[in-house]
Formats: sequence, structure tokens, C-alpha cells
Amino acid sequence: MSQSLLFIPDISGFTHFVQTTEVQHSEHVIAELLEVLISANTQSMRLAEVEGDALLFYKENQIPSQEKLLAQIETMYTAFYSHLKMMEANRICPCRACKSASNLQLKIVMHCGDLQFMTVQGNRKPFGEMVIQAHRLLKNSIHSDNYVLVSQELSNTIGLHSNYESILFRFRESADKYDGKKISYLYAEIDAEKLKLRGFETPEIINTLSEPNYVLERRMPVDAYQLFEMITNYRYRHLWVDGVEEFQFNENEVTRSGTEHVCVINGKHFNITTVIKKVPIHQLVYGELTTDPPPVDKLYQFYIIESLNDHESILRVEQYWKTRTLFQKLIMATIGKKQFKKGISSSVDKLHRHLSEETKVEK
Repeated sequence: MSQSLLFIPDISGFTHFVQTTEVQHSEHVIAELLEVLISANTQSMRLAEVEGDALLFYKENQIPSQEKLLAQIETMYTAFYSHLKMMEANRICPCRACKSASNLQLKIVMHCGDLQFMTVQGNRKPFGEMVIQAHRLLKNSIHSDNYVLVSQELSNTIGLHSNYESILFRFRESADKYDGKKISYLYAEIDAEKLKLRGFETPEIINTLSEPNYVLERRMPVDAYQLFEMITNYRYRHLWVDGVEEFQFNENEVTRSGTEHVCVINGKHFNITTVIKKVPIHQLVYGELTTDPPPVDKLYQFYIIESLNDHESILRVEQYWKTRTLFQKLIMATIGKKQFKKGISSSVDKLHRHLSEETKVEK
């Protein structure tokens, strides 16, 4: 029987990340990164399982060449660090999970051998000694959390030697004992600075030099961070946005500048993009842009939050709209502004009531 490949990308620092940061946002960050790694699979490997912070890929009865495997590794590291860089550049959330995501690292362990399979509820999964050895190799003595490890069996199969060097890779020999058995391997620490990271669209900072068309301020019975989470987490929108019927969004994505979602209000679909604008350092800001609501061409809505104390904050909602025609201007001056004002006022009232009720329950 031909040998098979096991390929395990493992996000380093996951346990510490979850233990010391907001759990829901950390789960979103890890889910996003796992999706990025899955999409970076260029060798048609099969995904056997998602193991929390790691992925178990395999390629049955086939081992790609040394050149292809090293290219696969570089592709995954490039995708991983490019996404981290984008997340940090477009970040709007001030929570510890989102702030510390850029500190995550990646290790990849590869092994080969005779692969056995079992079927559980119709799913065919690899198991046996080869899988056990690969997982043991994740627990090694390498003093780094950012490396690729190639078992001796695999390095012999693909002809990879300890003296192999390139711009990205510099392999070394090492070994560890597991249950009294010595397992040898090659490893190379990865320097993210040597990767050619992908470009991404930088967030647009909206210029609001003009006065808002409408402003509403309200004292809220929660701290600034709790209020920010309630507003930016689309899972909660149905609790307070007036007339909302449905929110369509990527549940595994952390809200950041440039993310998109669809809001269905009173049967109408509004395509919305997250935007930002400059505010003083002591304030939090979340903004939305939609080009769908008549009678305007663009509607910007910013939620600006400022802490008062550990239990209260001030919410300021600013609306800016752009019109092109005289007819649009007349409509907004008469009917339109009243409708927008009514909608925002009703939503903020519902938000206040919901937070007040939550606060009473907690007490």
C-alpha cells in the first residue's frame, strides 16, 4: 500500500487566547483563521476534522513532492498572516480578543505512513498509530510557536535534508521521546517578516466635517464596552432595531471596517457596510453606510459611545445623508427627516429598555 500524508496546521496560543479574552470574539477570530487555512489548501488534501484550534488534513495513498509541500506550507503561512494583518488594520472592536489576535501564530506538523480509516455516522476518518504519532509531534521541545515540523518518515520520503535552506526555510534536526520511543524530525522556524503578504483594501475613514443632519443623544445604563458589543454584534439587532425582520451576516466573522450585512426592515432589504470616522481617543465609534434607503443616495449612521462610569455611558447617534436632486432635498426637508428621526428614536428607546431589563436581571 502506498504511503499517505497527514498535514496538521495548529494555531498557536489558542488556549491562552481563549482563557484570557472574550470567548465569543475569540471563537470568531479562530473560526475565520481556520476558514482561511482551509481555503489555502492547494494540494487537494481532504479535511478529516476540525480539532478546536487545529485542522487535520490527509492525502490518501499519495505524497506530494518536496517542492509542492514546501509551497503548500508557504501558501498557508502567507494566507494566515495576511489575514491577521487585515484584521488588525480594519479592527474596530476594542475587546481583548480582537486586540490580541495579531499575536496568534501557526505551527504545521506533517507525517506520513500507512493510514487506517474508520467510519463514524457515515464519516470516514483516519485513525491508528500514524495519527497518534502526528498528534504527539505537536507536543515537542521546539522553543517556538511558529514553525513547520516534518517527521523523519516524511523527510526521508520526499528527500528533505537538514541542510536545506531557502529565504523562508532553514531546517534543523531534532527528536523527542514519547512513551519511551524516540521520534526524530526536521523543523524550521518561520519568520513572518519574510513572507510576501497579500494586499488588502484599507478602511476608508469617513470625513464628517459638516454638521450631522440629525443627532440623538441618550444616557445608557451599561458601560461603554457592553454598549458597543450590543450595537456591533448583529445577533442582538432584532432586540432593539425598530421594524427589523431579519439580519443576514457571516456568523463566523468579527465585525470590522468593510464588513457587510443585509438588514430586512418592514420587508425592505438594506445592504449595509461598516465604516469608521475619527473620534477622540476616549470614545468608541461604529458606523454604517447604506445606499438603499429612498429618498437619499447615501445614508451614514454613526454610533459614538463615551464612558461615564463603570455602569453608565453616553450614546450619540449621528446621521448624515446625501442627496443629488432637488426633489430628494424637498422630500428630506419635509417627510424624510421625520421618518428617519422616528426610526432612530424608537430603536434607541428599545435599546435602552432592553439594557435596563438586562441590568435588573443581573442585579
